[in-house]
This record gives sequence, structure tokens and C-alpha cells, in this order.
Amino acid sequence: MAGERYTHGHHEAVLTSHRARTAENSAAYLVPRLEPGQRLLDVGCGPGTITADLAALVAPGEVVALERESSILDEAMAVAAERGLTNVTPVAGDVYELEFDDDSFDVVHAHQVLQHLVDPVAALVEMRRVARPGGIVAVRDADYQAMTWYPADPRLDRWNEIYHAAARNNGAEPDAGRRLLAWANQAGFGAVEPTASVWCYADDASRAWWSDLWARRMTESPVARQAVDEGLSTPDELAEVADAWRDWGASGPDAWFTVLNGEILATA
Repeated sequence: MAGERYTHGHHEAVLTSHRARTAENSAAYLVPRLEPGQRLLDVGCGPGTITADLAALVAPGEVVALERESSILDEAMAVAAERGLTNVTPVAGDVYELEFDDDSFDVVHAHQVLQHLVDPVAALVEMRRVARPGGIVAVRDADYQAMTWYPADPRLDRWNEIYHAAARNNGAEPDAGRRLLAWANQAGFGAVEPTASVWCYADDASRAWWSDLWARRMTESPVARQAVDEGLSTPDELAEVADAWRDWGASGPDAWFTVLNGEILATA
């Protein structure tokens, strides 16, 4: 991850979204494979809400929380401490050069990480290296082109186009979800179980929450600055996109937004 640019950045609107993630809503495909005593590496742990859930499930096994940003690692450890978890170890590191021996982990987990990398296959190869024979590499990533919403709004179509352009300008792949199986095959895994699941925002509370986060992201966060600095959009257009998000969030009980996520359980 070193030297690469994280499209979302760590704006509060981004972290608010990440803090809402749990093992139940973001790693349900992995949970049945977890057992007490397993050693688990959580790559790109973010603010640590999923990490803490995984740590509770594998305790007394160790969970290593890996991030490149020390401030985010501090938050992850605070979440673990608040829950009374003592089996989480913070490590600042790079997924391309994991500072662990071969065959070190029973499970390697990465949630919404590969979509931001220039070389996701190389990252998977490194994750496979540190997984024990027969161990699991579990990956989940969104697919932006497969996101759906109602009612239609051309300004939201434009939001999707701007986000794609900004991510790909960073060398990343916003439609990672559909590519996870292919990437895992290229990385040399012996067996891969592909699945998919969605986040759905279709009630008053979740519509208001999701629309506000994206309105703020498109005017305040690093993705907005990148879009303007790199000539992908303008402040006026981004303001219109933010208005579109707010309009969608307030459009009534029929409004719907789904985020498709690809998932793989790959055997090392």
C-alpha cells in the first residue's frame, strides 16, 4: 500500500461509514469458518469495528490489525479496549510486504482493500504466503458499476462516473467485486469459493445516513479534491452531485440503494 493513494481518504464522512461495519453486516461469509484459537490477520483494518468482532470470535487466538495509518490503528485499538479484548495486536505495515513469516496465520482477511490497490494480485500472493497450508484468505470488495438506486437521477449517474474516474486515476479498480475470483485464480490459490452480498439502504434512517455521507464525501473529502485538481469535475458540479444525494435521501419511502459486494474464501 505504500506510495499508493487511497481514493476515499480518512475524512470523517468516510470513517463514519467504516465504523458502521460489523462482522455480521460485512463478513458474514467468513464467520462460519472462524473458530476459537485461530490466528487471524486483518489487512486494512480501518477503525477496527470488524476487527473487534473477529477478535471476539477467535479468542483466545491472536488478531493482528494491519494498517498503514497509525492514527487509524490507534482508533482500532481503542475499539478493542472498549470491548475488553486483549487479543488484538496493532501493526503498521504494507500488504505488499507483510513482515510475517510464511504460514503464519489461519485466516487472512481484507475488507474493501483490493479495490484501492494498483496491484491486487500481488497483494493476494503476499496474503497467500502468510496463510498456513489449508488456511483461508477472505476478501470482500464493492462493485461500483453494479450499485443500483431508485428513483433514477442523472446527477447520481454522474456521481458514479466521477468516482470511477478518480479511482482509476489512482490506478485502482472500483469494480473490484466482480474481479475477485479472477484475481484469486491469478494469485495461484488452489480452491476459491466465490459469493456475493449487498448492503441495502431502503428505510428512512439508512437513507438519511447514506445520502448525507456521500453528499459530504463529494464536496469535502479527498475524492472531491482529487476530482477538481485532476480536471475530472468542478466544484459546481460536485455541489450538484451532493444535492442529488440529499434529494435522493429525502425522496420518500420508495427510495432504494444497494451496494453489491463480491466475496471470496480462497484456500492457501
